[in-house]
Amino acid sequence: MQIPNLLLDIVKLTIAGVGVIYVAFYLLKPYLDRSEQVQLMELKKTISNQTLPLRFQAYERIVLFVERVNPANLLIRLSGSAGSAAELHSMVVAEIRNEFQHNITQQIYVSSRAWTLVKRVKDDTLSVINNAIKALPENATALELSKTVLAHLSHLQDNPYDIALNIIREDMEAFF
Repeated sequence: MQIPNLLLDIVKLTIAGVGVIYVAFYLLKPYLDRSEQVQLMELKKTISNQTLPLRFQAYERIVLFVERVNPANLLIRLSGSAGSAAELHSMVVAEIRNEFQHNITQQIYVSSRAWTLVKRVKDDTLSVINNAIKALPENATALELSKTVLAHLSHLQDNPYDIALNIIREDMEAFF
């Protein structure tokens, strides 16, 4: 009789132990969940504090890119060192591509909307420059190319570079 009583005692103690563990787990679970949420929020805050300056710097750099590839600024900066329209065209295309390549890593830190806008500004600027050179005779001067590009931009209802800068500013305002 002693062995069945011993087995019965073991079963009773096991059931009681499982019950105690079950109750303890469900009493501690909300505390553990809250603790995990606090740690997750602290981690996100730490990451945000580290990446926020990088994101602001990235937005600054893409604003600078838009300003630098704006033909009004680009042509003034480069036209003095080119004699022919073909030379200026080559210099402008190389400058735009170099600026873009220099800033390509900024896409990690800016919104996809902002980066798509940067690519579009680059592509549209190259398109305007390429169309302007095609419209000129082969012996055209750098000044004629500059005038053609700037005349095209002056006929646009809205300045695409100002629009791009406003959209980038709107994206940055989302941080505040």
